[in-house]
Amino acid sequence: MTRLNGCGALVTGASSGIGAATARALAAEGAAVALVGRNAARLAEVAAQITGAGGRAVVLAADITEVAAPGQVVADAVAALGRLDIVVNAAGVMLNGSSLKRPFDEWRQMVDLNLTALMAISKAALPHLVAAAGSGRGVTDLVNISSIAGRTASAGAAVYHATKFGVTAFSESLRQEFARRNLRVSVIEPGAVSTSLFDHGDPVARARLAERLAEVEYLQPEDVADLVTHVITLPRRVALAEVVIRPIDQI
Repeated sequence: MTRLNGCGALVTGASSGIGAATARALAAEGAAVALVGRNAARLAEVAAQITGAGGRAVVLAADITEVAAPGQVVADAVAALGRLDIVVNAAGVMLNGSSLKRPFDEWRQMVDLNLTALMAISKAALPHLVAAAGSGRGVTDLVNISSIAGRTASAGAAVYHATKFGVTAFSESLRQEFARRNLRVSVIEPGAVSTSLFDHGDPVARARLAERLAEVEYLQPEDVADLVTHVITLPRRVALAEVVIRPIDQI
């Protein structure tokens, strides 16, 4: 028996990186997983990996920054899976650079995806998570992927930091609100992870970051996925509310 048999899980950003690795990890533990992201072809590849390993996955291609999309995605996930025990908000974008030179549209993109869409998915999922907590494992989980950028600020990344500080605060407030209703809310704050997150934004800012991390062995998405799985599969009495995970040599 695996630890998440009978559970329904929804993972955003599931087409690549931490989201894809988390979806595979949860499926390996027995959860049926709804894969959410914009790239239907890449979601289908992740779904094929899961089903090929004996798991169950449903592809829900959507742009969750659109107003109606989060509610529809959650409704479709519940319809397909029958219940919703786990939500992992892993979708995100980092578009850092000079606050004088970079366009405001990039700031809006980060707020829309990193914070607003995460809140909207969470809002739509809350009733289902509370309902599912009364059966099965006796606990449900909402896990938000933030960043160490949600703990300290640096120049050239004002809005990215703002979104991640927001995710951490949002998660802690929800944790307090639902702690007595058997819904655990956790926030995971990774350091440098080898994903496409670093491939966007201003080239100068990307070069500076790459130089700063030149001697760091980046985490792999699977490292974060293992942590997410650990958080979710702990006994009901244990809640890891906020966890930082860094490469050992990242200062």
